[in-house]
Amino acid sequence: MQEYPHLYVATAEGSTDGVIDTGSPGLESIPAMPPAEFDGPGDKWSPETLLVASVANCFILTFRAVARASHFDWNSLNVKVVGVLNRVERVTRFTEFQISVTLRLPSESDWHKGHRIAEKSESVCLVTNSLNGDKILEIDIEYDD
Repeated sequence: MQEYPHLYVATAEGSTDGVIDTGSPGLESIPAMPPAEFDGPGDKWSPETLLVASVANCFILTFRAVARASHFDWNSLNVKVVGVLNRVERVTRFTEFQISVTLRLPSESDWHKGHRIAEKSESVCLVTNSLNGDKILEIDIEYDD
Protein backbone atom coordinates (compact mmCIF):
# COMPACT_ATOMS: atom_id res chain seq x y z
CA MET A 1 0.00 0.00 0.00
CA GLN A 2 1.16 3.52 -0.75
CA GLU A 3 1.79 6.04 2.00
CA TYR A 4 -0.95 8.52 2.97
CA PRO A 5 -2.39 10.82 1.90
CA HIS A 6 -3.99 9.12 -1.11
CA LEU A 7 -5.50 11.37 -3.76
CA TYR A 8 -8.46 10.41 -5.95
CA VAL A 9 -9.55 12.44 -8.96
CA ALA A 10 -13.00 12.44 -10.53
CA THR A 11 -14.31 14.68 -13.28
CA ALA A 12 -17.74 15.49 -14.62
CA GLU A 13 -18.70 17.30 -17.82
CA GLY A 14 -22.18 18.37 -18.84
CA SER A 15 -24.23 21.09 -20.45
CA THR A 16 -27.63 22.65 -19.77
CA ASP A 17 -29.31 19.24 -20.04
CA GLY A 18 -28.55 15.66 -21.01
CA VAL A 19 -26.05 13.12 -19.80
CA ILE A 20 -23.17 14.08 -17.53
CA ASP A 21 -19.94 12.37 -18.52
CA THR A 22 -18.35 11.21 -15.27
CA GLY A 23 -14.78 10.00 -15.28
CA SER A 24 -11.42 9.56 -13.69
CA PRO A 25 -8.00 9.38 -15.35
CA GLY A 26 -7.42 5.93 -16.81
CA LEU A 27 -10.97 4.69 -16.20
CA GLU A 28 -13.94 4.12 -18.45
CA SER A 29 -16.42 6.99 -18.19
CA ILE A 30 -19.86 6.58 -16.62
CA PRO A 31 -22.90 8.42 -18.00
CA ALA A 32 -24.89 10.01 -15.17
CA MET A 33 -28.28 11.69 -14.92
CA PRO A 34 -30.60 12.72 -12.10
CA PRO A 35 -32.52 9.81 -10.55
CA ALA A 36 -36.24 9.41 -11.17
CA GLU A 37 -36.91 10.89 -7.71
CA PHE A 38 -35.48 14.19 -8.98
CA ASP A 39 -37.34 14.04 -12.32
CA GLY A 40 -34.50 12.30 -14.15
CA PRO A 41 -34.99 9.38 -16.51
CA GLY A 42 -33.98 6.77 -13.91
CA ASP A 43 -32.00 4.74 -16.45
CA LYS A 44 -28.50 6.06 -15.68
CA TRP A 45 -26.26 6.15 -12.66
CA SER A 46 -26.90 9.22 -10.51
CA PRO A 47 -24.78 10.83 -7.78
CA GLU A 48 -27.13 9.18 -5.27
CA THR A 49 -26.80 5.66 -6.70
CA LEU A 50 -23.04 6.08 -7.12
CA LEU A 51 -22.70 7.02 -3.45
CA VAL A 52 -24.78 4.05 -2.28
CA ALA A 53 -22.87 1.71 -4.63
CA SER A 54 -19.63 3.01 -3.09
CA VAL A 55 -20.81 1.79 0.32
CA ALA A 56 -21.51 -1.69 -1.11
CA ASN A 57 -18.21 -1.88 -3.00
CA CYS A 58 -16.20 -0.63 -0.05
CA PHE A 59 -17.80 -3.22 2.22
CA ILE A 60 -16.72 -6.08 -0.07
CA LEU A 61 -13.20 -4.71 -0.56
CA THR A 62 -12.81 -4.19 3.18
CA PHE A 63 -14.17 -7.67 3.91
CA ARG A 64 -11.64 -9.16 1.49
CA ALA A 65 -8.77 -7.43 3.29
CA VAL A 66 -9.97 -8.30 6.81
CA ALA A 67 -10.69 -11.93 5.85
CA ARG A 68 -7.28 -12.25 4.21
CA ALA A 69 -5.53 -10.85 7.28
CA SER A 70 -7.58 -13.21 9.47
CA HIS A 71 -6.83 -16.26 7.28
CA PHE A 72 -10.57 -16.79 6.86
CA ASP A 73 -11.97 -18.91 4.02
CA TRP A 74 -15.19 -17.76 2.37
CA ASN A 75 -16.88 -18.26 -1.00
CA SER A 76 -18.92 -15.19 -1.86
CA LEU A 77 -20.41 -12.03 -0.47
CA ASN A 78 -23.53 -10.24 -1.66
CA VAL A 79 -24.13 -6.73 -0.36
CA LYS A 80 -27.30 -4.70 -0.82
CA VAL A 81 -27.32 -1.13 0.45
CA VAL A 82 -30.40 1.04 0.76
CA GLY A 83 -29.53 4.70 1.22
CA VAL A 84 -32.27 6.76 2.85
CA LEU A 85 -32.31 10.32 1.55
CA ASN A 86 -34.36 12.66 3.70
CA ARG A 87 -34.81 16.30 4.58
CA VAL A 88 -33.52 17.17 8.06
CA GLU A 89 -33.62 20.75 9.33
CA ARG A 90 -34.06 22.07 5.76
CA VAL A 91 -31.04 20.11 4.50
CA THR A 92 -31.38 17.17 2.11
CA ARG A 93 -28.94 14.42 3.06
CA PHE A 94 -28.53 10.69 3.46
CA THR A 95 -29.70 9.89 6.98
CA GLU A 96 -29.28 6.13 6.94
CA PHE A 97 -27.51 3.33 5.11
CA GLN A 98 -29.13 -0.09 5.50
CA ILE A 99 -26.43 -2.64 4.69
CA SER A 100 -27.67 -6.19 4.09
CA VAL A 101 -24.93 -8.77 3.72
CA THR A 102 -25.21 -12.39 2.63
CA LEU A 103 -21.97 -14.25 3.25
CA ARG A 104 -21.54 -17.72 1.78
CA LEU A 105 -19.02 -19.97 3.50
CA PRO A 106 -17.49 -23.37 2.85
CA SER A 107 -19.01 -25.98 5.17
CA GLU A 108 -15.93 -26.04 7.45
CA SER A 109 -15.76 -22.25 8.06
CA ASP A 110 -16.46 -20.73 11.47
CA TRP A 111 -19.82 -18.89 11.49
CA HIS A 112 -18.87 -16.69 14.46
CA LYS A 113 -15.58 -15.62 12.86
CA GLY A 114 -17.40 -14.76 9.62
CA HIS A 115 -19.90 -12.67 11.56
CA ARG A 116 -17.13 -10.83 13.44
CA ILE A 117 -15.26 -10.13 10.19
CA ALA A 118 -18.43 -8.73 8.62
CA GLU A 119 -19.00 -6.46 11.64
CA LYS A 120 -15.39 -5.30 11.58
CA SER A 121 -15.61 -4.64 7.83
CA GLU A 122 -18.53 -2.29 8.38
CA SER A 123 -16.77 -0.48 11.20
CA VAL A 124 -13.49 0.10 9.33
CA CYS A 125 -14.84 0.76 5.81
CA LEU A 126 -13.39 4.12 4.78
CA VAL A 127 -16.49 5.11 2.79
CA THR A 128 -19.01 4.54 5.59
CA ASN A 129 -16.61 6.18 8.03
CA SER A 130 -16.70 9.26 5.77
CA LEU A 131 -20.50 9.53 5.82
CA ASN A 132 -22.78 11.08 8.45
CA GLY A 133 -25.81 8.81 8.03
CA ASP A 134 -26.55 6.02 10.49
CA LYS A 135 -25.33 2.58 9.44
CA ILE A 136 -27.55 -0.44 10.03
CA LEU A 137 -25.88 -3.79 9.35
CA GLU A 138 -27.81 -7.02 8.80
CA ILE A 139 -25.71 -10.17 8.35
CA ASP A 140 -26.97 -13.45 6.92
CA ILE A 141 -24.49 -16.32 6.76
CA GLU A 142 -25.13 -19.39 4.63
CA TYR A 143 -23.09 -22.51 4.02
CA ASP A 144 -22.32 -24.09 0.67
CA ASP A 145 -22.48 -27.86 0.51
